[in-house]
Amino acid sequence: MLRQVAAATYHQVWWPACDQPMYTIAGRLPEWDERQGGYVDPATAEPLPTWDEALEAIGDDDPPSHVVRFGPQLRADGVTANSAQVGRMIGYLTKYLTKALDVCHEVTTDAQRRHVDRLAEALRFEACAPTCANWLRYGIQPRNPRPRLTPGYCKGKAHRQATLGFGGRRVLVSRRWSGKSLSDHRVDRREWIAAQLAVLGRTMPDPSRLIWLPAHPGDPGVPRREYLIMRGIADRIRWRAELQTAANAPPDVGPSSPAIVPAA
Repeated sequence: MLRQVAAATYHQVWWPACDQPMYTIAGRLPEWDERQGGYVDPATAEPLPTWDEALEAIGDDDPPSHVVRFGPQLRADGVTANSAQVGRMIGYLTKYLTKALDVCHEVTTDAQRRHVDRLAEALRFEACAPTCANWLRYGIQPRNPRPRLTPGYCKGKAHRQATLGFGGRRVLVSRRWSGKSLSDHRVDRREWIAAQLAVLGRTMPDPSRLIWLPAHPGDPGVPRREYLIMRGIADRIRWRAELQTAANAPPDVGPSSPAIVPAA
């Protein structure tokens, strides 16, 4: 449950109480009841409150579980097409959105490994999401419960050492901020490139004359991954050069021809 208080200052998050566990690993944990389709108390067989019931029990006077404060230094800059900084900004975003979190700092010593192990143990029983199995320790059924959930063994990203503490995405999925899927963006980009190259008399292959078949593991016709990556880079270098040639072409096209847009 997220409530925004004093816009652009801080956010307060209310969750069910998770400071005093009702069940421990050493004792008996809540048990799955197939007939009720949920977890019950091991002694009384009474069903535990569902996630929605636990949220409804939060009162207006209950303190927040988390407070996220934003200072005046927070500033979000968009990426404007064909601006002077667009290439640098896209390169910067691509670099940090594609690298794994665990490669930012390489663990090389025993002391560092023990430090990571201590952090993982400290977060082991923290509830990372509404679906986290750790809610069972506090007498609450996780959202969408299923059998064999055990506190301390949540498989969420926030509990993995490679992404310790980072449970969500670093960016929203494409359809959330543009209204289009990645497939839609690929189609738009292909149409834009085809329009640019048409000015030079270059035509894209007719997709209706091509047959696409999925490659299977071990297929001898599939090139090595290193070759595919290098070929992809070479293709994009060639496309950029062709687009730049189109942008520098003499203005001898008719008024109905598509406009030439310099490549970013």
